[in-house]
Amino acid sequence: MSPKAADIQRILEELYPEVPIPLQHKDAYTLLVAVVLSAQCTDERVNQITPLLFARADNPYDMAKLDVEEIKEIIKPCGLSPAKSKGISGLSKIIVEKHGGHVPESFEALEALPGVGHKTASVVMSQAFGHPAFPVDTHIHRLATRWGLSSGKSVEQTEKDLKAAFPESSWNKLHLQIIFFGRQFCPARNHKPELCPICSRYGV
Repeated sequence: MSPKAADIQRILEELYPEVPIPLQHKDAYTLLVAVVLSAQCTDERVNQITPLLFARADNPYDMAKLDVEEIKEIIKPCGLSPAKSKGISGLSKIIVEKHGGHVPESFEALEALPGVGHKTASVVMSQAFGHPAFPVDTHIHRLATRWGLSSGKSVEQTEKDLKAAFPESSWNKLHLQIIFFGRQFCPARNHKPELCPICSRYGV
């Protein structure tokens, strides 16, 4: 690990020794649905909507029985509701039909579900099942580029760069630490690099 990566990890560990998972959930299935809803939507908004949705269906069997239009109406405040409602309905049916009602514990099977991309699969694999993964969303992509840890050519490249920069055992926690840090110190707009504990040292 480079001295810069080690120092950034030390700063994050000092600021966020404990990192709760931002999306409220009770199991792998409710986390999966919450992550699907979180695309282009804030975690706060998702956490307001999921209790309403899970009151109707908090498992794939019940969700598969709901009409797509009903799901769409409930999740509308999260945005992209036509695509997300179809995805949630479709993935629930496949989990019931192909996986015995259990969220599959592999990248390949997760990414085969409708509405589930690599980032969503990475979040579920790391946060629900504890497998090492480094989910990279637009915020982490932006910060890794800003800190000179990645060229920032693509989200895929940033994920490779971060996995190479930090030990595998730290990936799951670092992903969350970077998200919390970005919200508190390193926003996309009105950022003051001189006041940021990392950008003041390593900003590019």
